Amino acid sequence: MRYVGRFAPSPTGPLHAGSLVAALASWLDARSHHGQWLLRIEDVDTPRCVPGADAIIVQQLNALGLTPDASPVYQSQRGDLYQAALDTLIAKNLAYPCACTRADIAQANADRGMTRSRHGELIYPGTCRPENGGLHGRQARAWRLRVPQGAAAQWHWHDRRLGAQTQALDQAVGDFVIRRADGLWAYQLAVVVDDAAQHVTHVVRGEDLTDNTPRQQWLQQCLGLPPLVYLHTPLVLDAHGEKLSKQSGAHPIDITRPLDELHQAGQVLGITLNASTVEHWLERASLAWGDLNPLMRGGKLFP
Repeated sequence: MRYVGRFAPSPTGPLHAGSLVAALASWLDARSHHGQWLLRIEDVDTPRCVPGADAIIVQQLNALGLTPDASPVYQSQRGDLYQAALDTLIAKNLAYPCACTRADIAQANADRGMTRSRHGELIYPGTCRPENGGLHGRQARAWRLRVPQGAAAQWHWHDRRLGAQTQALDQAVGDFVIRRADGLWAYQLAVVVDDAAQHVTHVVRGEDLTDNTPRQQWLQQCLGLPPLVYLHTPLVLDAHGEKLSKQSGAHPIDITRPLDELHQAGQVLGITLNASTVEHWLERASLAWGDLNPLMRGGKLFP
């Protein structure tokens, strides 16, 4: 099996220190496996996208020597693939229409004595499941994917850096949206369909996306798609201990100082080295990445 990895930024602004760590880690992992590294522009959430941000991202990656092995793929051009996946899920009775607003869900949870933690999921209680009465005479807004219930919902998987992971899909998430009320495709469906269509084998991304993995693995299973190998990288935090992000004012990476930027990103990943050129730094970093530990190299997960 040939290794295929990818970096999949949303074009909501330029890359910053946090997103560079994920980009660099995915590039290094692909190169250390002598595999292919792809770039996917995840612009499915069009209201959040900034015009021209995709071109800036490509420019930043090129300046840092992180050049993809194929032309970028844009999610906004792949609606037919997502519709075909939704049709498959509907035919299998795994997806159903939902009329609930976020306020409806929050009220239903409050009525059940459930409180939502900060940054926590708004767990769907199954109000519009067909066996619970369906839409109850209301107009459909979104489409949701059924998740297993009870013992079958206990999802176990392995992360190459974080180790054994467990999540109860029914209690942590509930039936989740795969097509949004505004008609846009949900991230969970788009990323699963795209990874399969691009023959991705390994996903390397930020630790903040760890809890998305069970949902995506469940979707892969529902669609009959092959499982992937996951590695979630450390996050870059701001002065308040929060994840560094565009929303919190993260500064764009400085492409006039590519070696400095690579050096700082490398340190987050446990790679500390000196080099005179970008090419030399990346060459040495690829070797260092493979030497970090057996799991980061792939170990038994990948020959």
